[in-house]
Amino acid sequence: MELKRKLAILADAAKYDASCASSGSRRPALPQGIGSTEGMGICHSYTPDGRCVSLLKILLTNVCIYDCQYCVNRLSSDVERARFSPGEVVALTLDFYRRNYIEGLFLSSGVLKSPDTTMEQLVAVARSLREEHRFGGYIHLKAAPGVSPELLDVAGRYADRLSVNVELPTQRDLAALAPEKTMPAIEAAMTEIHARIVEARDDPSPRRPAFAPAGHSTQMIVGATPTSDKEILATASRLYTAHGLRRVYYSAFSPIPHADARLPAESPPLAREHRLYEADWLIRFYGFSAGELLGAASPNLDLTMDPKLAWALAHRAFFPVDVNTAPREALLRVPGLGVRTVNRVLAMRRHRAVRMADLARLRVPVARAAPFLVTADEHRSAARDLDSAGLAQRVRPPTQLGLFEAREVARSGEL
Repeated sequence: MELKRKLAILADAAKYDASCASSGSRRPALPQGIGSTEGMGICHSYTPDGRCVSLLKILLTNVCIYDCQYCVNRLSSDVERARFSPGEVVALTLDFYRRNYIEGLFLSSGVLKSPDTTMEQLVAVARSLREEHRFGGYIHLKAAPGVSPELLDVAGRYADRLSVNVELPTQRDLAALAPEKTMPAIEAAMTEIHARIVEARDDPSPRRPAFAPAGHSTQMIVGATPTSDKEILATASRLYTAHGLRRVYYSAFSPIPHADARLPAESPPLAREHRLYEADWLIRFYGFSAGELLGAASPNLDLTMDPKLAWALAHRAFFPVDVNTAPREALLRVPGLGVRTVNRVLAMRRHRAVRMADLARLRVPVARAAPFLVTADEHRSAARDLDSAGLAQRVRPPTQLGLFEAREVARSGEL
């Protein structure tokens, strides 16, 4: 098969993996080498839906011994198959880099004879790029559950980031649609990666090579099963805590040809994926727990408003919060106040009282935040709006699918 045709097949097959962010790694240019990885990440080009396209994002092969029913590359699928050799991937990466098309490589694969056989091929690509061509650009390698610890150790020494996709949020879902995979096997690989990351971090000796300096991540498919947002966020929260993940990515299920009858015929609303990212952000940076955001009575996120606003409207007794006396944890729960803004407010109030005009200068959406805040005495009457039946409509942002507090996300350097 011609290389161009392989690239068309295997680049298209990789589009379902959303976990291609490249922030968090610093890898200086090597003497007489090619490329470097900056601390802010190398993603500099985005598609209209916000996905990064600056990495060469491909599969080594779409041949797979597993028959995961949600996957277009499953064993029983009739898609056209292709396979790169490690040398072809290396040549493509260097050629695309020299043409300034990309600055790094995101390499995944179907599972060949076994997880170890597949990982050996991925490691061969990374080893050749690093050692033979002295490539200093970003490399992200995907590992299949069941890979030996020895291969994970080698992979982490060449890659900036590793990831093991959990794919479905519960063991029940995996047993139904991906019986070759189990949650214990997936988490065993995550545990191994996390342990080696911690070891490398705690021993910063120049003689000890860095291990996956950009951390590790995973991805969950949303909407392939009836599993609720509550269960999805509970799994994500547990994985963050147990395995020190850098990110959990959420990918809306895409219907595939000749699919199993148990799979939905249509994709879930894109808004659902969006709300899960917002809730994930609240859990990681705002002090919320998965159980606070969703309960037995309402196990799915409201698609019409962001989860922080939904929580505030459901817990009006928590408000109003006095911006001049409330602790940081309380301020972070106010709709319209992001992490960066709260930090600035805390610094400001050490010197003088904070007024609503000060919040406006910090670009806080005042109309949204005012009903939940007390600033100076003249603004205390705004708190009466908390009992208003029409409050939800007044404080809801005009574009419901816009990222909540998007500038806080952008400034954080995480994306």
